[in-house]
Amino acid sequence: MKLKCVIIDDEPIARKILQEYVEEIDYLELVGQAENPLKAMALLNDNEVEIIFLDINMPKINGIDFLKSSKTNACVVMTTAYAEHAVEAYGLDVLDYLVKPIAFDRFLKACNKAKEIRELKNITHAQQTKVNDHFFIKCDNQIEKVFYNDLLYAEAMLNYVMLYTNSKKMMVYVTIKSLEEQLPSDIFIKVHKSFIVNINKVKSIEGNILDIGNEKITISQSLREKVIAEIVKDKIIKR
Repeated sequence: MKLKCVIIDDEPIARKILQEYVEEIDYLELVGQAENPLKAMALLNDNEVEIIFLDINMPKINGIDFLKSSKTNACVVMTTAYAEHAVEAYGLDVLDYLVKPIAFDRFLKACNKAKEIRELKNITHAQQTKVNDHFFIKCDNQIEKVFYNDLLYAEAMLNYVMLYTNSKKMMVYVTIKSLEEQLPSDIFIKVHKSFIVNINKVKSIEGNILDIGNEKITISQSLREKVIAEIVKDKIIKR
């Protein structure tokens, strides 16, 4: 997968040189360029940009002020004719600071840093996913492994909780509150005082009813807004 990048620079010649450099590196993909940060906002919002090549002295808003106000997760490589802003830029966690005229080998070095960071993130994510994909419960005098992806929902029954998967159900001596505290909150959410559901297993929402597995589970009125927001998040297709 290529690293998507954006060039923000008010000088056409500078943009052209950076574009040519990007085209020479096979793991980079230029998704667009702009003459100032304001015009770049649409590019940054519409693409999962991983590298921003950012000039400093630009009209309307300079690169430093843009960084101070931006919440971007992309690696930022400053590309400027002014060496004196380097300390301030590094204080804003830029990945690298390139002074014009920029040699290709120096540009490549900065890009390799970004590539290494992306690879490290991918490895870390894979390790976390591999390690943190299940839990153990004691059921019927034995310890059983339950994968998060297999658990549809949990139902409180006095001091017990019934766990429902696609293939079976298991009664566990634990409270619903304790279970909620120990399950990952990005996968499971409490929708009612008696129910915790796997967000990824919800097939549809109609009013206060969740369709999950072969069951219909009611969302409590007080939790409805929070629950729907967590399940849908930013995935709903809008007009």
